[in-house]
Amino acid sequence: MIKINGKEANEACSMTVSEYLETNNYNPKHIVVELNEQILPKSEYFTTTIADGDVMEVLSFMGGG
Repeated sequence: MIKINGKEANEACSMTVSEYLETNNYNPKHIVVELNEQILPKSEYFTTTIADGDVMEVLSFMGGG
């Protein structure tokens, strides 16, 4: 089972992180990916494959005052 942002997401199995982000309309310039409690460097988005048992969080930053 794969969990992304707290929800089951088994359809992401075998996708690269980059493919998942593109499929779900995330702009990589505005987010950070945490994979299994580790921040994933943007340079590894194209080579890191999401696998069974992974837990991924896609974090976006918001400005405000």
